[in-house]
Amino acid sequence: MRLFTRNSGLGLVAALALAAAPVAAPAATFINILTGGTSGVYYPLGVGLSKIYSEHIDGVKVQVQSTKASVENLNLLQQGRGELAFALGDSVKLAWEGDAEAGFKKKLDKLRGIAAIYPNYIQIVASKDSGIKTLADLKGKRVSVGAPKSGTELNARKIFEAAGMSYKDLGKVEYLPFGESVELIKNRQLDATLQSAGLGVASIKDLASSVPITVVSVPAEVAEKLGAPYIAEDIPAGTYDGQSAAVPTVAVVNFLVTREGVSDDIAYQMTKDLFDNLSTLEAAHKAAARIKLANAIKGMPIPLHPGAEKFYKEQGIMK
Repeated sequence: MRLFTRNSGLGLVAALALAAAPVAAPAATFINILTGGTSGVYYPLGVGLSKIYSEHIDGVKVQVQSTKASVENLNLLQQGRGELAFALGDSVKLAWEGDAEAGFKKKLDKLRGIAAIYPNYIQIVASKDSGIKTLADLKGKRVSVGAPKSGTELNARKIFEAAGMSYKDLGKVEYLPFGESVELIKNRQLDATLQSAGLGVASIKDLASSVPITVVSVPAEVAEKLGAPYIAEDIPAGTYDGQSAAVPTVAVVNFLVTREGVSDDIAYQMTKDLFDNLSTLEAAHKAAARIKLANAIKGMPIPLHPGAEKFYKEQGIMK
């Protein structure tokens, strides 16, 4: 005869209670994509990536954050406040070195690489009324150089230095995002803007469709003096309304960066889905047409994330 004791009864009640309790769903994985201003290139590409990841990575919640771009993005990653960020190559290099002048109080040792993507072109655009045609013509003029200590502003400092100039040579320096810079030029409160972005950036397209502009050339010798990660490039004719000829300038490669603490599986999937869906990303912005798997680890200034490394080994990009 089986005895039913008080303890066994309590055990049965507990088991039944557990069986009746709802099963907790696994916690969602968050991917916060750090981009830039909404009128730049980082933001639409970030939105494009968010759609790709939402569709192809199970159990993730993806959001896109508009920021002041490269420098802020890298600092946020170090603080664990993002999982993927767009950043200029020179900013990534300076962050890894801990360059305080560039906006990095200490070495950002948690940064890990995902991929080299497309080049940012240094695009100096002036209103035709300003009479600016060359870098030297910027002396004494009102110029916006990008948000303070942004990747664009770091580019501006380096370019002026390589050209034998400094901010002191300018009539007035404004530290403004792309969209605000353009509005001031339209209102004749600013003569020129320096923007570091992919070709066809929305802010300059908007400006060129509103007022006659001059795309200011940056001589090849400036690129030579700057050295890596800067390279000489041309802004092709017809990139902007009224631009009838190619304009020489300098460019610097952008990178997608993650951080230590992002799982190998998520980093692998973010890398794979990026390259598996380039046509979708190109629909978000044509700058993505320059993203090539063959160039994905060229010039990477920080260690690759192990998840990204696994993908590149599968693709034969790494041994």
